[in-house]
Amino acid sequence: MAETTNTIKHVASPLARQTLLDGDLVRPVAGVRPIRLLPWLQVVKIGGRAIMDRGAEAILPIVEELRKVLPEHRLLILTGAGIRARHLYGVGLDLGLPVGSLAPLAASEAGQNGHILASLLAPEGVSYVEHPTIAGQLAIHLAAARAVVGSAFPPYHHHEFPGSRIPQHRADTGAFLLADALGAAGLTIVEDVDGVYTADPNGPDAAKAQLLRETSAAELASQEGTLPFDRALPDVMANARHLERVQIVNGLVPGRLTAALRGEHVGTIVHTGLRPL
Repeated sequence: MAETTNTIKHVASPLARQTLLDGDLVRPVAGVRPIRLLPWLQVVKIGGRAIMDRGAEAILPIVEELRKVLPEHRLLILTGAGIRARHLYGVGLDLGLPVGSLAPLAASEAGQNGHILASLLAPEGVSYVEHPTIAGQLAIHLAAARAVVGSAFPPYHHHEFPGSRIPQHRADTGAFLLADALGAAGLTIVEDVDGVYTADPNGPDAAKAQLLRETSAAELASQEGTLPFDRALPDVMANARHLERVQIVNGLVPGRLTAALRGEHVGTIVHTGLRPL
């Protein structure tokens, strides 16, 4: 009988036949800085309630400012949801829908806001793209145009993490996750306040509110009270792989967004948990 030889080829890997839950095993492989996919990209997140819900008075100046900075930067402009999402949450909660089902409902409004911005920037070749396109074809779109618009909501859909009846990971968190995954040069969050305060500047303790020119995600995670972005964002920032900082600026003040994109300190800078490797 002819002698047989096992010709099966194996790929040498330290992860072969091992559990990926072993931190000591994975650390030498995963504990390196990932490649920056788009290191020249600037990500801008436009607030839904802060900017888009205010209508033409707030939107048109932002659009004009974005139009003027296009020759200087290549942008991924992400939009959040506004007051209509809160109405959707209210109806969904009354119906007893799970938290994972509420997330895509709010995301639909964020997408509508994105379509509005993209339409206004259409003369510059800017278009709105969905999440799969951002994930797989963003580079070629930015080779054809200086900016692309998308929804800032993370695509958890029906698999949002439990722990709250309202989705914890909303537009600010989604913008950060995307910017960090792409290895972007920076993320600017555009709101209707000058930055992060020690207390709500529009609340009952407004007189005591002091602007924090600079802070860290770790400090904000333990700070009580409201923040101008998602409560989940500081926790996510603790695991940053690329972004060293995020700046929150007031989009109602002309020129703030332009200055932030140029690297100027014009709002609140929040340092992430990025660790040197």
